[in-house]
Amino acid sequence: MVKLNKIYTRTGDDGTTGLVDGSRTAKHSARIAAVGAVDETNCAIGVAICALQDTAHRDLLTRVQNDLFDLGADIATPAPDGDFAPSEMVLRVVSGQGEWLEAQIDALNEGLEPLTSFVLPGGSEASARVHVARAGARASERAMTALASETAVNPAALIYINRLSDLLFVLARVLNRNGADDVTWVPGANR
Repeated sequence: MVKLNKIYTRTGDDGTTGLVDGSRTAKHSARIAAVGAVDETNCAIGVAICALQDTAHRDLLTRVQNDLFDLGADIATPAPDGDFAPSEMVLRVVSGQGEWLEAQIDALNEGLEPLTSFVLPGGSEASARVHVARAGARASERAMTALASETAVNPAALIYINRLSDLLFVLARVLNRNGADDVTWVPGANR
């Protein structure tokens, strides 16, 4: 259980921040950049939820928001030995979370016509907001893979963030009346 009585601690005034294991790192480190990118994605999903009328879609994205907090905690917990097993004291993203995303993608995709062109972000307000979150998920993935080039990152976490952008893309199409209101790219249209 998290309990925050005081929001500021002054411990980060020197440009460092605490990690879950008690160590400190620079606020500009690749690890904190990845945690921040995930946080930005979560915020964009919160904005998207505000535009959704369908309870099922709201519930889906609320569950994703909770998973993104798990993801942030996972990234903020170094594993120098490469052990990403969750425990009572260590929160890790697990393969089941990525598998759940895949099941949601498959279910949402069933009612969509195959694409004949790339989709531009837009159509409806709800779809556009979900596209912003999708772009955030891609930025999160870039930040996480940058971190993975320096140190071990939970493979299940990398899979999760990759699937998340796919889920958000499919959901954006669903929110455009199952793709009927998608705005498609016309290559070279304005030459």
